[in-house]
Amino acid sequence: MPELSHQLFQPLSLGRYNIANRVTMAALTRQRAGRSGIPNDLHVEYYSQRASAGLVVTEGTFPALSCRSFPGQAGIETDEQQAGWERVAQRVHELDGLIFMQIMHGGRMSHPDLLDGALPEAPSAIASGTPVHNFEGKVEAPVPRALDAEEIPRVVEQFRAAARRAIDAGIDGVEIHGANGYLLHEFLAPSSNQREDEFGGSVDNRIKLPEMVIRAVVEEVGADRVGIRFSPEHNVQGVIEGDAETTRATYVQLLENIADLNLAYVSLLHKDAATNEMIGELVQAIRSNGETKVILNTGFLEVTDLDDANNLLNSGRADAVAVGRQLIANPDLVLRWEKTLELNEPNASTFYVGEAKGYTDYPFVNEDSSSSQ
Repeated sequence: MPELSHQLFQPLSLGRYNIANRVTMAALTRQRAGRSGIPNDLHVEYYSQRASAGLVVTEGTFPALSCRSFPGQAGIETDEQQAGWERVAQRVHELDGLIFMQIMHGGRMSHPDLLDGALPEAPSAIASGTPVHNFEGKVEAPVPRALDAEEIPRVVEQFRAAARRAIDAGIDGVEIHGANGYLLHEFLAPSSNQREDEFGGSVDNRIKLPEMVIRAVVEEVGADRVGIRFSPEHNVQGVIEGDAETTRATYVQLLENIADLNLAYVSLLHKDAATNEMIGELVQAIRSNGETKVILNTGFLEVTDLDDANNLLNSGRADAVAVGRQLIANPDLVLRWEKTLELNEPNASTFYVGEAKGYTDYPFVNEDSSSSQ
């Protein structure tokens, strides 16, 4: 086994691709696409700046307007949005980078102001009890509209169509967002899914929509360029998974059901990813097909530092790690970690402001001699 300090910088086979290192960029909400949802020059610069990460995963991108979750979110529904992402992909590839698009249905974590006046849609008509953002600011999340069973195929097709548009735009693959309290996660958890039809109640019923989405996307673009993101027990945005046995059974069953697909990867977010017993079981289920890789992340409320990343790899559970805030502040993070150079500090006050400040203006090592030791 390579020394811990070198494992992060070893190549890895991930689906149809070989990534240059095991530092992957987590999907990060940055809100720079305005009302149109069209990626712009800032997106081209931001993602290409971080192309040295083994894999860049985009912000959660809405497949249709009915899925939009926050102001400034980029979309992949229209020709104009697709063309914007094509520019992003082209520039990332010019720098030898690899980029996947995270496709995200916001579910109940939205507001009519973002949806042309429509109510957010969810498994059940239960509000999250947490704030959301509309174009005017922070407001209480509304009570969503429960999806009719007859609408489920439409949701599945929105994910499928988004995946096709992403690949047609030159994006290398897609990550399905099944985490953090958004629609697919809402279906998985009994706290947010209180349906009494074929999509609620039992484990088999609650995992049905996520599995349908995964299989549809795989059918459309190929399993070797599809990943999925889960966050069991994260307990955010009102999606509470408080019963450990129910949570374990839910995710193990879903992962066993999709093992035959040989997805490129499954990304798991958990605060105790390196030691939690359930995460260990999930990793075993993910790896049961001998193909699918595991990406681990310790959560978006704490900064993942170099020791954390090494610990995740040393646990034997992670094939790669997902990093958020450190890659916001350090576009050349891989170089800085490999050479043990000083890091820029992320400025949280600029995460969502909508301009270049705090987005594309963090210095590279060679732009600021004070950033290296």
